[in-house]
Amino acid sequence: MNVMETKTSPVPGVRLGRMSFVWRPWMVLVTLVLAAAAFLVFCLSIAVGDFPIGLSRVFATLLGRGEQVDEFVIMDLRMPRALAGLVVGIALGVSGAITQSVARNPLASPDILGITGGAGAVAVFSVTVSGGTAATVVSSMGLSAAALAGGLGTGLLVYFLAWRRGIDGFRLILIGISVSAVMEAITTWLLVSADIRDVARAQAWLVGSLENRSSDDVRVAVWCTLVLLAVVACAAFQFKPMHLGDEVAAGLGVRYTRVRAVLLLCAVLLAAVAVSAAGPVPFVALVAPQVAMRLAKCPTPPMVASGLVGALLLTGSDLIARAALPESLPVGVVTAAIGGPFLVYLLVRANLRQSA
Repeated sequence: MNVMETKTSPVPGVRLGRMSFVWRPWMVLVTLVLAAAAFLVFCLSIAVGDFPIGLSRVFATLLGRGEQVDEFVIMDLRMPRALAGLVVGIALGVSGAITQSVARNPLASPDILGITGGAGAVAVFSVTVSGGTAATVVSSMGLSAAALAGGLGTGLLVYFLAWRRGIDGFRLILIGISVSAVMEAITTWLLVSADIRDVARAQAWLVGSLENRSSDDVRVAVWCTLVLLAVVACAAFQFKPMHLGDEVAAGLGVRYTRVRAVLLLCAVLLAAVAVSAAGPVPFVALVAPQVAMRLAKCPTPPMVASGLVGALLLTGSDLIARAALPESLPVGVVTAAIGGPFLVYLLVRANLRQSA
């Protein structure tokens, strides 16, 4: 497994009072373009459906100037699903950027580290052990809370098992893969031993889908994601010197152990929130940071651009699953079809670099 490149070039800085920022015009341009593209696909996902609505009418409704019928279709029927795709994509993209930056490895993501697997295992357990009350659990906040607790617990377990006077990226990935395999085995055992009706409900959730999202689920995901992103933004300033090495960061006065722990905790929580809102959607957290890093021409995954790529990827995949395919499919099927080949590409690229 290859460690990500850390070569940097001198760039101008901007100082505002006591705060200083690195000014990268290309990164700013790429971020703005990604934001515009994500918003456009978000509007397209609202416009497409059994009752087509033009983009001009979508924009008018979002600005509060739409007709009553458009407001009902857009705000009540389609907005929760589209907003869930946007928020979950941002959460997964930022979570993947943090884990890949901390581990300094492009293969580190909530999928590989077992966070999504743990969330799925606990959620399936909450469905299958409830017997006849499974429908009540699935339709309430119980399933989301179970997934959130499972993702958080699995992430903390991986972190403590990987800790040995610090976090080594290679060790973190190996333990994450092992824990992920255990969680998948538990999930399979639960599905095999459960009632067939509960299995159908759990399997539909495990694929990863944005269907039937309620306003309450989306509202909780939005607020949790905003709070976590604020914490990440505060810690990101101290995280930048850590790309130069722990010794250099310590010399600059950065408490790298505490910063790394806070960021990893935020990454775990972001992934858990995403899974609780849409199920374990695969490969978004793996693909988004790598695509953003190549678009922005950065040595490490940029968090803002990674979140926007994640939103664009998930919302676009949901649009493809609903409108471009002969039959409507869960969004997780499309993201898996995109992310699987990309994972093979990363592995082949890493092998070629090691053999060179």
